[in-house]
Amino acid sequence: MALTLTQEHIDRIQAHAEQAYPHEGCGLLVGRFDAETNEKILVNLVLLDNAWDTAGHGGPAGMTSQRRYWIAPQDLFETQRQARADGLVIIGVYHSHPNAEAVPSSCDRDLAWPTYAYIIVSVRHGLAADLQNWQLDGNHHFQPEPMKIAPASAAKDRMPLLSS
Repeated sequence: MALTLTQEHIDRIQAHAEQAYPHEGCGLLVGRFDAETNEKILVNLVLLDNAWDTAGHGGPAGMTSQRRYWIAPQDLFETQRQARADGLVIIGVYHSHPNAEAVPSSCDRDLAWPTYAYIIVSVRHGLAADLQNWQLDGNHHFQPEPMKIAPASAAKDRMPLLSS
């Protein structure tokens, strides 16, 4: 599979990740699965607050919102409700890795769902440095998933941006 998105989507994800720094930023990818082209088509980004510290996660020392993210269940349910109303579905998640590579951690893998796209943004000293997309394989290991950048003019016809 491949993830189709626009440069505007990438810019918004990176800007949100930079705003969240030094904490992990996160959000949901809303769109549709196209079985004919074997693509996930991103239509809308839902920028969310990292709820790790407010979700009652104690965890090991050092495991704060600077090293982990959590999407609040109410945010997930509201996004899912709105997506369905718009004839769309959640197709993935994005989050940032402050001062670390854009590579999934073991925690990312443990909490991941099959078929979703997982965009990870490396943010170094407050600036987005790298962005990679991943998907789980049949053995529950992350593999790189290609991204296709749609021209902005085509995206407006095929993939209208919805307000978040």
